Amino acid sequence: EAFVFVYFYPNCFLFFFLFLFSFLFKHHKMISGVFIFNHKGDCIISRMFRDDITRDVVGAFRVNVIHSRHAIKSPVVSMGRTSYFHMKRGTLWLVAVSKLNANAALIFEFLGRFLDVMGNYFGEFTEINVKNNFTLIYEILDELVDYGYPQNTDASALKAIISQQALSKLEESSGQHVTSQVTGQISWRSQDIKYRKHELFLDVLESVNVLEGPSGTLHEHVSGSVRVKCYLSGMPDCKFGINDKIIVKPAATTAPHVPHPKKKKKKQKQTAAPIAIDDLTFHQCVKLGRFDVDRSINFIPPDGEFELMKYRTTQDIKLPFKVTPMVHESGNKIAINVIIKGMFDKKITASRIEVRVPVPTITSKVHVHSDKGKAKYKGGENAIIWKMKHMNGGRIASLDAQLDLLQTSKKWTRTPISVNFEVPFSCSGLEVKYLKIQERKLGYNDETVQKWVRYITTSGSFEVRY
Repeated sequence: EAFVFVYFYPNCFLFFFLFLFSFLFKHHKMISGVFIFNHKGDCIISRMFRDDITRDVVGAFRVNVIHSRHAIKSPVVSMGRTSYFHMKRGTLWLVAVSKLNANAALIFEFLGRFLDVMGNYFGEFTEINVKNNFTLIYEILDELVDYGYPQNTDASALKAIISQQALSKLEESSGQHVTSQVTGQISWRSQDIKYRKHELFLDVLESVNVLEGPSGTLHEHVSGSVRVKCYLSGMPDCKFGINDKIIVKPAATTAPHVPHPKKKKKKQKQTAAPIAIDDLTFHQCVKLGRFDVDRSINFIPPDGEFELMKYRTTQDIKLPFKVTPMVHESGNKIAINVIIKGMFDKKITASRIEVRVPVPTITSKVHVHSDKGKAKYKGGENAIIWKMKHMNGGRIASLDAQLDLLQTSKKWTRTPISVNFEVPFSCSGLEVKYLKIQERKLGYNDETVQKWVRYITTSGSFEVRY
């Protein structure tokens, strides 16, 4: 009996762990395949990583999504036991297919990284570029995904493995670079990068999301990112500062910053107040140890374009526009007046301003007048579209509309007014205070580098209830 127990007891544990392992992998599957469709429904790229799907998924997506008679609003479509995660860019559809229950956020993050990698290789994601580089795309997919699980999505590391150079040039390069890209300390940059002209472009891109009510602001937040275009030789050390310091909420795990007493005089000279950031993420090139100590962002940048950091803030947001709508209803007639004012400096000019004013579906006649830009009623969209090419800060523009309605007993449900715009300043108050560059081996610093900083804020979901 003891012999039987000793023999079967370990095997029971072995079978149990094998069953648990197979159960976890069976119910946590990732991507079964990635496909690219054009607007006609033709499948340009088809790469399947698992054998749990067939080519029938291509026809199912074409018929039920691309050629569907109804508008598909959800980015996730389930047909049977198959889930389709799709993104549309221009005239192309990028689709990931998965069986059973998968992490949707992770799949969409992977699709976004895949688009960034393709942009680093051949530029804009268009049908012509995809067809001209279909072999390259298949090689990229084979490196990005292993049996449905995303692997390395860093474009700089992939370029050391997948090269667009000729074979003779590739053989001349040392295999030491490939090894350092995979296992070295700096996997995102090669040491033999050379430029005749040293330039660094830094863009602070923000998206402001606001919901205004009749009594005031109901919700507001700013999602921003700092994107960098780097054209520097060698291995430059960069130091980046924002508003002298960044105040992170106590929920963060980083140590609190104690300002040095010598910086008090410098702080009095600054016009931009420190900002409070709720969420903050960095590119892998940022040295987090230095950031924890003195809140400075030190990094060795990848070559080309990349996203240095992402952030989100909900405090002290400077809204670029104030929208005041007024409505007067009298029988079957409605009078709408919308006033928009630029709440930014007079020297700043906003562009691509579009105000969308929804109207009742029973509207029979509309008369619109605006003192700036062009306003037009679109019956198919049941809205008045008011467009202005430019608007300076401090200026006021107004829109007047007279509506005639059909006789009905139904009450009008007022849909919020939405505003789209682009303004060259930071709504969160984030400001670049300094950007220092030094390359000790090649002997150049920030005095010989041309540095460009640009601020752009666009509207995310900017809605006004009335």
